[in-house]
Amino acid sequence: MNWYGIKSIFIHELDRFRRTIFQSLASPIITTSLYFVVFGSAIGSRITEIDGINYGSYIVPGMIMLTILTQAISNASFAFYFPRFTNTIYEILAAPLSSFEIVLGFVGAAATKSIIIGCVIIITAGFFVDIEIEHPFLMIFFLILTSITFALFGFIIGMYADNFEGLQIIPILVITPLVFLGGSFYSINMLPEFWQKVSLLNPVLYLISGFRYSFYEVSDVSLFTSILTIFVILISCISFITITFARGYKIKN
Repeated sequence: MNWYGIKSIFIHELDRFRRTIFQSLASPIITTSLYFVVFGSAIGSRITEIDGINYGSYIVPGMIMLTILTQAISNASFAFYFPRFTNTIYEILAAPLSSFEIVLGFVGAAATKSIIIGCVIIITAGFFVDIEIEHPFLMIFFLILTSITFALFGFIIGMYADNFEGLQIIPILVITPLVFLGGSFYSINMLPEFWQKVSLLNPVLYLISGFRYSFYEVSDVSLFTSILTIFVILISCISFITITFARGYKIKN
């Protein structure tokens, strides 16, 4: 294992995060505050509680998950696409690094950024509402595993994107709607029966539900199903990246 090479990629990507740390951290803080102003005040005045939990507190896991998913995908996709765009990717491919080591460096950095931002959101939310984390280790498990999984997904986007617009299509048109429709700001039990069944087809629902369980011990689906879903997505991403590197498609050609 070439730890020096992995460390170089990891530090290089985190250094970019450090140079833009103000905008990287200011954005989630401002966004989180606005969510509480809009959803907490406007909607919270009409929906005071869900499953016995204050509405403002209830939406915190959903807000964290929304940010983690979009940040992990965006950071990883841009980090790998930019060397392709500038043709410096060949320097990385020519280095004594295996495909696993390259992925580990890029994905590790993107996941770390997402985890930091997730922690910042938790701290920011604490100024607005009371937050209880009933299962802290389970919360950390979901936080880390979700960040890694969707950083891998972002890496795939970075491999296949043909331009900068291509980096934004899936996060904006697919992931964000799935998060909003996945019970981020409501319980699917509040929906008509037909739409409850439709919601169960949304994989993001299981991630949000499991993450919310670690906070308040309430969920829309079973914890086992949530954990199984995140592992299925993780294994699928790893398999897809492995096949793509083996073929060299969009990378070596």
